[in-house]
Amino acid sequence: MLGLALNGHAGAPLSILCLGAHADDIEIGCGGALLTLLRRHPQSRVRWVVFAASQARAHEARLSATAFLQHAGSAEIVVHNFRDGYFPAQFAELKDQFEADKGGFTPDLVFTHARHDHHQDHRILAELSWNTFRNHLVLEYEILKYDPDLGNPNLFVPLAPELADSKVGALMTHFTSQHDRHWFTPETFYGHMRVRGVQCAAPSGFAEAFYAPKLCL
Repeated sequence: MLGLALNGHAGAPLSILCLGAHADDIEIGCGGALLTLLRRHPQSRVRWVVFAASQARAHEARLSATAFLQHAGSAEIVVHNFRDGYFPAQFAELKDQFEADKGGFTPDLVFTHARHDHHQDHRILAELSWNTFRNHLVLEYEILKYDPDLGNPNLFVPLAPELADSKVGALMTHFTSQHDRHWFTPETFYGHMRVRGVQCAAPSGFAEAFYAPKLCL
C-alpha cells in the first residue's frame, strides 16, 4: 500500500476546510483523520462549516468543533441555518453561501460528503464542493446510516487508538440530542473504523476511509 504525505514536508502547517451538511457529519466522517492531521501538522489552520443546524444542534456543533480543533493553530467555526432535508430546493442559496465562505481561504485539503451518498443534503454539498474547489485536494467522507450506500473507498487514514477513542468520546459527549437514535452508539462508530482498519491493515486496527476521485502525484 502506497503512503502519501501532504504539503511535501512533515510538520508543515496545512489549511484544512471541513464541510458538513449537519451538526455531527464532520465528526463522524473525518473526525479521526482531522485529529491525526493536527497531530502531524501543528499550527494548521482549519475552517469548519456546518450548513444545517437548529439552535440546539448549533450549540452542540460549536462545542464539538471546539473540542476537535483545540490543537489547531487557528480555527474558524461557522454554523448556518439552512433547512435540514431541503438542500435541493435551496441550491442557489447554498451556492451563494459557498462562494461567500471560500473568501480569503485557500485550503490544501477539503473534507466533504461523498457524491454517491443517498442523503439528498449530503449529495448537494458534495456537488457544490467540487463546483467550488476545482483545483484542490478534495476527500469525500462516509456517513454510516440506514441507507445502503457504503462503498469501496480508495484512501485510508490509520488512526492511533487514543484518537479513535477521542473521536467516539467527543461524539457521545457533545451530541446528546442524538442519543435516542438507534445507530448513534459507540459500537457503531468503533465498528465502522474497525472495518476500514482491517481493509488497510492499520496497526491499531482502526482507520477512516475516503473517496479521492482526483489526485496529482
